[in-house]
Amino acid sequence: MSDRLPRLLALVPYLLARPGIKVEDAAADFDVTEKQLRKDLELLWMCGLPGYGPGDLIDLSFEGDTITVAFDAGMSRPLRLTGAEATALLVALRALGETPGVVDGEAVRRAVAKIEAAAGLAQPAGVVVGLGVREGEDTAEVRRIVQAALTAQKALRITYYTASKDEITERTVDPMRLLIVEGRSYLEAWCRRADAVRLFRLDRIDEVTQLTEPAAPPPYAEPTDVSSGLFTPQPDQLVATLVLEPDTRWISEYYPVESVEELEGGRVRVRMRYSDRAWMVRLLLGQGGEVHVESPPDLADQLRTRARQALELASNLAST
Repeated sequence: MSDRLPRLLALVPYLLARPGIKVEDAAADFDVTEKQLRKDLELLWMCGLPGYGPGDLIDLSFEGDTITVAFDAGMSRPLRLTGAEATALLVALRALGETPGVVDGEAVRRAVAKIEAAAGLAQPAGVVVGLGVREGEDTAEVRRIVQAALTAQKALRITYYTASKDEITERTVDPMRLLIVEGRSYLEAWCRRADAVRLFRLDRIDEVTQLTEPAAPPPYAEPTDVSSGLFTPQPDQLVATLVLEPDTRWISEYYPVESVEELEGGRVRVRMRYSDRAWMVRLLLGQGGEVHVESPPDLADQLRTRARQALELASNLAST
């Protein structure tokens, strides 16, 4: 029954979009036998609006081996993913697509595009389904250029977005290796701007150009130890305790957190380290009130101040 109910709810909008579809084709699409599909259709025939007169029930028309919905009884809207469900699915698919040789990358990109399009129609306010990153064909092209530079041992010029500082910078780097950490692809390189080894997420590289000059990391450039993940707590970092509503639980999966405590109603309490207070304020403001700051008090105060300023600005603009 757990599999049948979602199928029954999806059948009517599916058939409405495909009038006259053959029973065998519909059964194949739902991965059931024709016998099972006919049983589902017989059950649907007895479903409908309260009153249960002939005009209130779902009406199906059969011509030979084809099906057409004559009356949908209000079941015309397809099921939608919630923002949280869409986010979790997108993160998983992107991680899968970023793993070379595991799946058909093109199929994953098509699935991601379809889910993003569907989620964009129904996501609740404050849910960031796209997570502010670029995936798909652009990332594949970045990876191709980076891999070519590694093979040719050439330097790269990149335009890179740093999420923690919300800034875009131009850098010249000497590639060292490509690696996958926690489901994301990274270029490890000697950054001439920082004069240090840095990891650059491929989906945050906006532009990349292979240079004619050779890549020349200094002999003391050591590969980053990622055996325990990317996040290494620093003593000078601030720590926030946040309560995330169900539609913002993605934050606990997308950003490193020290602890996650399940609460009632699908909420979670997390401890999250951050270095830049302005970045944290921007992140929380973007969630539409779906994140509650328990500590530190000054972060909560600054968040309230910024929210009040934004409301005042919106009110002034509306009155002009």
